[in-house]
Amino acid sequence: QVQLVESGGGSVQAGGSLRLSCAVSGHTYSSYCMGWFRQAPGKEREGVAAIDSDGSTTYADSVKGRFTISQDSAKNMMYLHMNSLKPEDTAMYYCAAEPGLSFSGSWRPHTSDFGYWGQGTQVTVSS
Repeated sequence: QVQLVESGGGSVQAGGSLRLSCAVSGHTYSSYCMGWFRQAPGKEREGVAAIDSDGSTTYADSVKGRFTISQDSAKNMMYLHMNSLKPEDTAMYYCAAEPGLSFSGSWRPHTSDFGYWGQGTQVTVSS
């Protein structure tokens, strides 16, 4: 059973930076995809970024150039480095994982692609 635990959320002023972490346990798959999603009040959960076991990455257009997804397989950790934060980035951020999933081209992560989820960590960006 894969378990995901997010941390690193908080409150920051616009233009600031945060690093979110996702600790992964119970994961023994050699092929997988992990992603970050966010959900603002009254809005649907949306994909932010994803990384697969080959190290390929993909980003939503709204965060491209500002956010960077990375992973440390030795530590079973995934990260989301967020720079130049905007008030519209305010949301609950979730870590997700799906064994055996890989992607290419213009694929963007969607909630239905992932079966394992963390509990979320809140990010609030003030203007």
